[in-house]
Amino acid sequence: MSVLLEHPTSLVAYRPNKPTAMVVMADPRVRSTVTRHLWALGVRDVIEASSVAEARPRVANPRDICVAEVHLPDGSGLTLLSETRAAGWPNGLALSAADDIGAVRNALAGGVKGYVVTGTRNNLAMGLRSGAAAMAGPGARMHRRPPGAPGHPGGHRELSGREVEVLRLVAEGQSNKAIGVSMGLSALTVKSHLARIARKLGTGDRAGMVAVALRTGIIH
Repeated sequence: MSVLLEHPTSLVAYRPNKPTAMVVMADPRVRSTVTRHLWALGVRDVIEASSVAEARPRVANPRDICVAEVHLPDGSGLTLLSETRAAGWPNGLALSAADDIGAVRNALAGGVKGYVVTGTRNNLAMGLRSGAAAMAGPGARMHRRPPGAPGHPGGHRELSGREVEVLRLVAEGQSNKAIGVSMGLSALTVKSHLARIARKLGTGDRAGMVAVALRTGIIH
């Protein structure tokens, strides 16, 4: 998950009024699950849509957060999130069932606050919690490490030079085998590096690691 905050707070603590959201997902079961998670986080006014066409008329009335599936039946959820951002929505969270590095880059370039790979129920719950934390109070802000600054923000442990190189190749979409060939390592050694990177960054999927690394300036 790519949202990194100094002082995450609950949604209820953030707003005296009840936070509002729009959930745009094609599958009604997943859509209902996301809505339930948002309710558990303190959001009390959630509208739902199943497509870009259904959601687009509501963009003109900003809410606190838009949670959108990356691949919708009639278009791109990332395009929709860009439109909500342009219309004044403060937060956007992209959800995808695929570990798509290209989509991560496109999402972050478009100003999306978080990207969640929904491969497991835990991933979904954790990602929504982190995305909701992006609606924290005025003291919270996104971290980005200035070039040359020591350490990494957000409490992440320092990556070694080799781990950063592995992560950079992951961001290019290379497989473990291809990374091993590029770096003169076995695929098993690459896998071990990725396990250590995952522990340090607090996320296990490749897209999540890349999202954190791009947000914090570990890679560019």
